Amino acid sequence: MSHQSELISEDILAYLGQHERKELLRFLTCGNVDDGKSTLIGRLLHDSKMIYEDHLEAITRDSKKVGTTGDDIDLALLVDGLQAEREQGITIDVAYRYFSTAKRKFIIADTPGHEQYTRNMATGASTCDLAIILVDARYGVQTQTRRHSFIASLLGIKHIVVAINKMDLKGFDEGVFESIKADYKSFADGIALKPTTMHFVPMSALKGDNVVNHSERSPWYTGQTLMEILETVEVAADRNLTDLRFPVQYVNRPNLNFRGFAGTLASGIVHKGDEIVVLPSGKTSRVKSIVTFDGELEQAGPGQAVTLTMEDEIDISRGDLVVHADSIPQISDSFDAMLVWMAEEPMLPGKKYDIKRATSYVPGSIASITHKIDVNTLAEGPASELKLNEIGRVKVSLDTAIALDGYESNRTTGSFIIIDRLTNGTVAAGMIIARPIVAGASHHDHKAHVATEERARRFGQQPATVLFSGLSGAGKSTLAYALERKLFDMGRAVFVLDGQNLRHDLNKGLPQTRAGRTENWRRAAHVARQFNEAGLLTLAAFVAPDAEGREQAKTLIGDDRLLTVYVQASPTVCRERDPQGLYAANGDNIPGESFPYDVPLNADLVIDTQSLSLEDSVKQVLELLRSRGAI
Repeated sequence: MSHQSELISEDILAYLGQHERKELLRFLTCGNVDDGKSTLIGRLLHDSKMIYEDHLEAITRDSKKVGTTGDDIDLALLVDGLQAEREQGITIDVAYRYFSTAKRKFIIADTPGHEQYTRNMATGASTCDLAIILVDARYGVQTQTRRHSFIASLLGIKHIVVAINKMDLKGFDEGVFESIKADYKSFADGIALKPTTMHFVPMSALKGDNVVNHSERSPWYTGQTLMEILETVEVAADRNLTDLRFPVQYVNRPNLNFRGFAGTLASGIVHKGDEIVVLPSGKTSRVKSIVTFDGELEQAGPGQAVTLTMEDEIDISRGDLVVHADSIPQISDSFDAMLVWMAEEPMLPGKKYDIKRATSYVPGSIASITHKIDVNTLAEGPASELKLNEIGRVKVSLDTAIALDGYESNRTTGSFIIIDRLTNGTVAAGMIIARPIVAGASHHDHKAHVATEERARRFGQQPATVLFSGLSGAGKSTLAYALERKLFDMGRAVFVLDGQNLRHDLNKGLPQTRAGRTENWRRAAHVARQFNEAGLLTLAAFVAPDAEGREQAKTLIGDDRLLTVYVQASPTVCRERDPQGLYAANGDNIPGESFPYDVPLNADLVIDTQSLSLEDSVKQVLELLRSRGAI
């Protein structure tokens, strides 16, 4: 292994000091399958002389066995280390490689191109400053090109290099290059991809054209090579030096005389004597000292790990955020975010998770999904859940308020991960969307009232009440409970209001007469309306003998929400069933005999329980709910 610096052989300590001071650039490669991502990284390492000789010999041997480049060395094998990757010729997991030149240090993330590895690509991109998006010159801008560009934009990558690879197969035709360049710019404008810098480079990763050295085969290209771009792109200006954000990692208390607060500065610059505010408590103090292992500092900036001491004895704990008094972020227990789901088990709104943002660790849930984004077409659509590798805009609700920023302004305090409380595995990564600042609004302001539409999105259903009306013994309750079980197993929020059960509490004391049964349903209709407002599907099993009372309930609950199912059975069959012993008592309160029962003439569905099985009856009511858009 060789290196471009001669200092390493003259003064090793001086070389190490110089190397330590080099700026670090993190970048990733992404693109379609077989666009040459791994080969490009191999070429960068090879041509910058950052491969050990024994490693190069091993790659040379493996190239003859599993390589795809004929007599040439298959440089893709440098990063495609998994056996499955070598056998299939694809990248599956994110592969990280480190190298350096005389000007800069680099960490490369080689990310997969397949849609099913979107979570891997998002993981690799989350810490990168620059993205190299490879485009095969033979095919131009493809679906994966658009998908990876969108994810790179979503994750706040400010520098884009569009590497138009395999130009040697198109004879380094300038027209092909310009055509692909125009197509990509048109697409980028369409998704509002506005990076700080965007470069287009014609190259051949396999042959090394315009990767590290300029190619004689493209005399018309006068721009920088890929390596020149990587060495000179300005990333220091991307850091937020204005807004101090210091997430407290832990309280450093080595002895009785010292109490400091350790962490890494996410953004901004802190000086001795600065007035600070601790969030979310709002306590104030001044910075007494900035302590490091090598001694005290007068100031510290982004990325530095330090311990701060305060002039006042105020309560500061892990998860708190130290900020300047004149730059206070929003404090809220709810926010909007873009979410990349990374788990096999789908995300369900309302389920309790742990939300980790910087050093804070707060229980919370996904209140609702605003929309899901098709990563291939970028189209937005409704969704009741997010599955593996899907991306959506969601509303997050926390049990405790935290201080937060929008991801666009701060990638540390504006991002979070979601942890499954049972498995302790990371199931999603999110980017907070900053709310617009409203003049005079409190940092704690948030929407208090939960709208019906929000509940509908959370449950993935439209609230409705199904009234099962019929004679005693017709099978109303049996059908209602069977339907409840089916809907519940389908993941629906549903509850049965049984007229007989309500007579034991809410409607205790009502007679079994026609007037009493009508009143039983009238009161229950008010409860059903409240259940619908809560987003529930309500299944009401009542005789409800009076046609006028049923119409009044429809007005109360809503004509679009109340569905009437007439549960039909002959008086003889009802007598035989007699679930409540009503007929056996031979009393004066038998519906249809002691007093009239008004058959629903405008019922939405008629179920004859004499001729239809319980399973088929449930299926018919489910179809009714689907046809009305309730489920």
